[in-house]
Amino acid sequence: MTTASFNALVLRETDGKTSAAVEQLSSADLPHEEVLVKVAYSSINYKDAMAVTGTGKIIRKFPMVPGIDLAGTVVESNNAQFQPGDEVVMTGWSVGERYWGGYSQMQRLNAEWLLPLPEKISLKQSMLIGTAGLTAMLCVIALEQAGITPQSGKVVVSGASGGVGSVAILLLSRLGYQVTALTREVNESAQNYFTALGATEIIGGEEWKVAPKPLEAQKWAAAVDTVGGTVLARLLAEMDYQGAVAACGLAGGFQLSTTVMPFILRGVKLLGVDSVMCPNPLRTLAWQRLARDLDFSVLAAAERCTGLDGIHAIAVEMMAGKSRGRVVVDLN
Repeated sequence: MTTASFNALVLRETDGKTSAAVEQLSSADLPHEEVLVKVAYSSINYKDAMAVTGTGKIIRKFPMVPGIDLAGTVVESNNAQFQPGDEVVMTGWSVGERYWGGYSQMQRLNAEWLLPLPEKISLKQSMLIGTAGLTAMLCVIALEQAGITPQSGKVVVSGASGGVGSVAILLLSRLGYQVTALTREVNESAQNYFTALGATEIIGGEEWKVAPKPLEAQKWAAAVDTVGGTVLARLLAEMDYQGAVAACGLAGGFQLSTTVMPFILRGVKLLGVDSVMCPNPLRTLAWQRLARDLDFSVLAAAERCTGLDGIHAIAVEMMAGKSRGRVVVDLN
């Protein structure tokens, strides 16, 4: 049993307020799970930002080590599926919410939550992907299964500057789709960023804050929506006949005010995409597709990297909508 101390970001609650601080822990502090992992990298997702800043009710119990993603090397294992020295990746399964997560140099995890590190992907690259990239790939697969092809027409990605949106644009463009980035701010910086990812059009504007008519002019063959709320309602109203929307986020709200009109008059499909409890066979397929279809050189160009002590500041930026692309956490 490893007894040396290590660093972790720990969330504690006092008088209903969440505080985050880097603390020294030992293996005795860790949960009683099957596999002990030396964590090399994690990432910062929107849900992580909510947890670290105390926004919403993400954390189910305190103290909590947040971080819904991690990648590292097995140190000890009581499960025959994994051996010391194996490189593994973990995303989802309510880790970082109900169970201690990736913002720790050592972590003990349920074997069912772990996957072998995919071939052709490094530990750091796996966290450049993380939950956001996995979710983006699941959205792409959902649209493909709904019959959406590059010949179908334009695909719009909402919340385009976020982790899911950025990876979705990169994946879709590389697969031959004509991609439109929907973002809060349309300026030269945004134009350069989204063009580098492969978007052919960048849009935004006040109309995305206004409730749409039951049916608007048809504009999109498909959409990846990370925002929800009014944005999702407008996307549904603007879908082409037999269009499809892969919905995976609620950054703009969890309520949806719409009508049945897009569904019964245009045959629009609303596809729910979940990466938290996604079964392992589909996860494995998604990781295989990411290894094949993702341009890591472009993704890495938009990467930011931080240590444990920089997580809180970036989480605040993310909640304010000022963070762009993927953020990797280097645990060492």
